[in-house]
Amino acid sequence: MRHGKKFNHLGRKSAHRKSMLANMGSSLIKHKRINTTLAKAKALRVFLEPLITKSKNDTMHNRRVVFSKLRDKDAVTELFREISTKVADRPGGYLRIIKLGNRLGDNAEMAMIEFVDYNTTYNADKPAKKKTRRRRKKSTTESAATETTTTAEEKSE
Repeated sequence: MRHGKKFNHLGRKSAHRKSMLANMGSSLIKHKRINTTLAKAKALRVFLEPLITKSKNDTMHNRRVVFSKLRDKDAVTELFREISTKVADRPGGYLRIIKLGNRLGDNAEMAMIEFVDYNTTYNADKPAKKKTRRRRKKSTTESAATETTTTAEEKSE
């Protein structure tokens, strides 16, 4: 029974699954975009996003934790040098999954997974959003009433 087992096992033993995700993660870090099946892309996002969050704080402990998962020195170096500086202000959601259709051979759902900040076609035409707070606007009758009371007080003095 699979009670409480939430992540996708991808039809593999644990050692094979961990090695596959580490290889796919290092390939994604090096190439910034890879094509794979939809299930593997979703599993890779769950595997890689916490490591990207760890890379924001460049300490020896975080480097060792990420290296123990990725097992590729060049990928860890690139993650901590280039990618972490580019995603420093982003609070999460570093990866984007785009569905590509079905594969011809076995009709598997294919997807492209990429870093959000490295795709220039989506980010080029959109200006950076200004962060605003949602708040209720004052109604015009309230603002007019406050203006008349302040001007009346000023005249009386």
